[in-house]
Amino acid sequence: MAAAARSFGPEREAEPAKEARVVGSELVDTYTVYIIQVTDGSHEWTVKHRYSDFHDLHEKLVAERKIDKNLLPPKKIIGKNSRSLVEKREKDLEVYLQTLLAAFPGVAPRVLAQFLHFQFYEINGITAALAEELFEKGEQLLGAGEVFAIRPLQLYAVTQQLLQGKPTCASGDAKTDLGHILDFTCRLKYLKVSGTEGPFGTSNIQEQLLPFDLSIFKSLHQVEISHCDAKHIQGLVTSKPTLATMSVRFSATSMKEVLVPEASEFDEWEPEGTALEGPVTAVIPTWQALTALDLSHNNISEIDESVKLIPKIEFLDLSHNGVLVVDNLQHLYNLVHLDLSYNKLSSLEGVHTKLGNIKTLNLAGNLLKSLSGLHKLYSLLNLDLSDNRIEQMEEVRSIGSLPCLEHVALLNNPLSIIPDYRTKVLAQFGERASEVCLDNTATTEKELDTVEVLKAIQKAKDVKSKLSNPEKKVGEDSRLPAAPCTRPSGSPPTTAPTSASLPQPILSNQGILGDE
Repeated sequence: MAAAARSFGPEREAEPAKEARVVGSELVDTYTVYIIQVTDGSHEWTVKHRYSDFHDLHEKLVAERKIDKNLLPPKKIIGKNSRSLVEKREKDLEVYLQTLLAAFPGVAPRVLAQFLHFQFYEINGITAALAEELFEKGEQLLGAGEVFAIRPLQLYAVTQQLLQGKPTCASGDAKTDLGHILDFTCRLKYLKVSGTEGPFGTSNIQEQLLPFDLSIFKSLHQVEISHCDAKHIQGLVTSKPTLATMSVRFSATSMKEVLVPEASEFDEWEPEGTALEGPVTAVIPTWQALTALDLSHNNISEIDESVKLIPKIEFLDLSHNGVLVVDNLQHLYNLVHLDLSYNKLSSLEGVHTKLGNIKTLNLAGNLLKSLSGLHKLYSLLNLDLSDNRIEQMEEVRSIGSLPCLEHVALLNNPLSIIPDYRTKVLAQFGERASEVCLDNTATTEKELDTVEVLKAIQKAKDVKSKLSNPEKKVGEDSRLPAAPCTRPSGSPPTTAPTSASLPQPILSNQGILGDE
């Protein structure tokens, strides 16, 4: 257990004594609300209660735990909101709370824990609340096949409970047994982990920086992670045999952090099934079931060699990152849908050698001026080039000869403000102009007529050019014709997706989150 704690981060020492201080008060309508600051180790949070809440708490503790009924400061009818009384009561209520916490140093009584919001911020309270929720609703959630949403703070609490090695039911209430969580997570298929930017709730807890372990999930088919630190996530590799869809957003600075977290232990590594070149090379199992991966909205600057570990991937979303070069994708033989929109790509040279079977390619929002690397993507059906820096109509010729291309987006490029922009672009597709949908707008008969005129004018220019230069070689214009794009008879034309999307089962367990 100690080794596990060392690998995961500093283990929590013996639990520090919790503190509750009344740090102030405020007048709300006709009553005073007392501001309580609760401290548990390095974690702090605030709770607000009026005196009547203290009175209700005291009545329950007197009945359930037989505490001294004179421990709570008495009620006042006259002058209850006077400054002198409020200040004295602040001190007395703080003594009251500190006395209660000292009387119950281990697991606080349920009513006291809820009064101080332990179910939101304190490890024992968080796990107890989660266990009880799953005791009540776990089987229903598993049976419905729904996405289970959980906070990083909840996973952190469960991880810490397991590291501490305490009894799974410290409170004595069978409903709060940690075993209910472990049984549920072992069978769960769809998981969503969402953190928060900045402090969580009224606390100083930075959820996105908390470490947690996902090895308690043994059967995941889909996982979504956002606003967490990928470097602090352990155990996700446990799901390699079953995980088909993975989304990690606002969490990573490299692909390796997500796909090869264990690589940091080795100087050299190779994916499973690769011939080893030296005795120090480690073998790392591939994500053999993974077909869809969303790594959008991160700080990834390169497509690194870790893609070799996802050989069966079909859908890859790397949008909204800082990728500079299209690289290493030649290892992904099954890749058909790639989203590289809103990165920092400025060149596509040689991209056809890395994306041989691609059908949908989103390159919107980059720094592209030339399209010369796209002319051999013969399987391409959908192409988004909007929001780039393409100025010359000549660049469109690189995609005009692609035999299967049906949907093209070129809006918000310098060339899109050229007079008769649409017909001039469509003319680059020659006889296939009627089959192309430009900027999500179907081609009209009027545009096709104009295209025919432009084609005739261009043909006349070509003839005149050849007559005036009889010895000039055709060169670039005499490229070999591409293989025709064949489809099953009766198949409808492919529609252009608006963005890369991964399968999204429904989300329904809002009650599990324990949001305040």
